[in-house]
Amino acid sequence: MDMGQSEEIERGDLEETQNEAEDIKRIAPWKKQITIRGLVASLAIGIIYSVIVMKLNLTTGLVPNLNVSAALLAYVFIRTWTKLLQKAGIVSTPFTRQENTIIQTCAVACYSIAVGGGFGSYLLGLNKRTYEQAGVDTEGNVPGSYKEPGIGWMTGFLFVTSFVGLLALVPLRKIMIIDYKLTYPSGTATAVLINGFHTSRGDKMAKKQVHGFMKFFSISFFWSFFQWFYSGGEKCGFSQFPTFGLKAWKQSFYLDFSATYIGAGMICSHLVNLSLLLGAVLSWGVMWPLITARKGNWFPSTLSESSMKSLNGYKVFISIALILGDGLYNFLKILFFTIRSISIRLNNKEPKAYTQNQALDDLQRNELFVRESIPVWVACVGYTLFAIISIIIIPLMFPELKWYYVVVAYLLAPSLGFCNAYGAGLTDMNMAYNYGKVALFILAALAGKESGVVAGLIGCGLIKSIVSISSDLMHDFKTGQLTLTSPRSMLLSQAIGTAIGCVVAPLTFFLFYKAFDVGNPNGEFKAPYAIIYRNMAILGVEGFSALPHHCLQLCYGFFAFAIAANLVRDLSPAKIGKWVPLPMAMAVPFLVGAYFALDMCMGSLVVFVWHKIDSKRANLMVPAVASGLICGDGLWILPSSILALAKIRPPICMSFMATH
Repeated sequence: MDMGQSEEIERGDLEETQNEAEDIKRIAPWKKQITIRGLVASLAIGIIYSVIVMKLNLTTGLVPNLNVSAALLAYVFIRTWTKLLQKAGIVSTPFTRQENTIIQTCAVACYSIAVGGGFGSYLLGLNKRTYEQAGVDTEGNVPGSYKEPGIGWMTGFLFVTSFVGLLALVPLRKIMIIDYKLTYPSGTATAVLINGFHTSRGDKMAKKQVHGFMKFFSISFFWSFFQWFYSGGEKCGFSQFPTFGLKAWKQSFYLDFSATYIGAGMICSHLVNLSLLLGAVLSWGVMWPLITARKGNWFPSTLSESSMKSLNGYKVFISIALILGDGLYNFLKILFFTIRSISIRLNNKEPKAYTQNQALDDLQRNELFVRESIPVWVACVGYTLFAIISIIIIPLMFPELKWYYVVVAYLLAPSLGFCNAYGAGLTDMNMAYNYGKVALFILAALAGKESGVVAGLIGCGLIKSIVSISSDLMHDFKTGQLTLTSPRSMLLSQAIGTAIGCVVAPLTFFLFYKAFDVGNPNGEFKAPYAIIYRNMAILGVEGFSALPHHCLQLCYGFFAFAIAANLVRDLSPAKIGKWVPLPMAMAVPFLVGAYFALDMCMGSLVVFVWHKIDSKRANLMVPAVASGLICGDGLWILPSSILALAKIRPPICMSFMATH
């Protein structure tokens, strides 16, 4: 979504809510915008979505943006609650767009910790299993450079790192939202959805969406429940159905009938899904069979396939080359646009021309946004206090990361956070992972051979957390501005959601970690980014000596391809550029397999056909149907993991084999 589209959405929203002058008079004080029922709804949504995103994190590492879905679910929860009270004859307070925004903000802050807390990447990369997969005899992978997951230290780490990001950019919110008029497309889209719910016409549309959500939620839940009975062993059940034959199945080309991936495919763009499919065909269809045929020549035939000096090494390092090439290009591109945009604004101070009605509406929104200010001293004192706590506690948790590295990280974090939040406001791209990767390489190299891997992984998490959360908060402030919600209540709800997430996310992770075989390269929960991040840290320590035979040449080629693909997309005409694949998306199936890419393409196909048949209805219903599919499958994970913990296995193993 570009800036022009975002401004068009905002104008549509202004037309939709002509009675905003009256709304401003009726707005509740900021303390009353946060309600008990809202916090209960936020907790429920936060837990459900934490389970969903944790599953995605530990299976593919690819998590779609679920903010709009969370706003819809918030509406479903409170509308259902108020109707039940109404039938019981109990009068409840009206459900406002402000309360809807607060619930959505709190719930997103909660499950964002599960998305970005490193449970599938830098924190899991510290465990013993990943250390062993990276190769015990690998140079740079020092004996003892691992730390097993624990609820206690993970919760403590999240608490000391997550709250700093909340306060890093609070003093700059007026500059970024009002003075620079940054669009924050995701924040704007969420606001448009919420504003649309709370109008007479929007209420009718919301009823259709709620009905669609509940219908596909039920189908998805019962389909997952039905599938469970046939999955009583390894490589059993519908999730291993050899759709295209057994030979294709061995190369991971099959449909696993996962409602989560189909729903995620409906939310992701066609380009993302087709890029995943291209990556799957290129890796599992062409490259891995060819490299396997070189066994005994390129690498010893006695090595197991999971060794970093055999086929697995090529999978991991070629994925890293694609991710780094794509990340570096986009990092430099966003940095260039940010600097250019700021310099243009500084040199050209003429205000943008608005129509009279739009200017009046903007003035009313802005006046409310500025009136409910957050004192600068609160942000500065809070940031300093949390930074001091982190500087003391993190080196005690991880002696490999010296206190002076943490001091430098917190001194640089606000400026890095500003660059990222400004870029996200222009392009909707959160570059936090790329800032984290830069920190990972620098710290791994600086800390030296003995401490480099652990220092790099934890330093990556530190920078990534601050930069990501401060950018998310700006998206929320934009939503709040457009829905006339107080910035104070937004910041408080974000803080409450973050605190809940710091407790819920480690518990959710341990539910999976204890119930399922997390980190098994041949299982469902491969956690591909754990091994990728650990090997990035080893690269930072050792350089290219960690790579298998001929792998460096292949990595150079894929790194160059990632940069070239991005250049072609940006410099060629739109009708050509829109077909150029995304290297970051292509990299995911290299390690995970082709099955989930096929599922996501099924989701894409459903959306494509639906738009061809009835585009207006598709625009309305696709987010609701996709959310229903994801949430139904996600909710079944809770009972299935409890059954696994209780050692209750499915009664049937449905598997397939050749007749001769």
